[in-house]
Amino acid sequence: MAYPRHMLLVEDNQSDVELLLAVLEESAFGNTVDVARDGAEALDYLFRREQFATREEELPCVVLLDIKMPKVSGFEVLQQVRANTRLRWLPVVMLTSSRADRDIIESYELGANAYVVKPVDFDEYVETVKDIGAFWGRRNEPPLGRGGAGE
Repeated sequence: MAYPRHMLLVEDNQSDVELLLAVLEESAFGNTVDVARDGAEALDYLFRREQFATREEELPCVVLLDIKMPKVSGFEVLQQVRANTRLRWLPVVMLTSSRADRDIIESYELGANAYVVKPVDFDEYVETVKDIGAFWGRRNEPPLGRGGAGE
């Protein structure tokens, strides 16, 4: 991909946010990462409401979405994204610490594109984030007119 694309990270843990941003920056993929601190803020961002009403219309190339968050859960965010005709094709990767079968099943039933458990081991975490950035930020092509810089 010749142009940088941006991602949306939905994460309430500041340490996880800082680590993910540092790894992606070090990887030099050229992606910018917007951050929403809870599910309500993520929905405001995606639907261009409240403080995000004037943001550019371009959709992120992927949403990295935690499950357990204040205000609105990741499941609720995913459900609203998939119910919206403008957003339903937006790639959503559940990026969470939960290994619970019920969370994995519910994520896929609601339309998640992938489910990634955050590794506890630092080196493995770094590699996982790099893999996510490389695939979703550079290699994956969203459908034409369905988000990303090609919209």
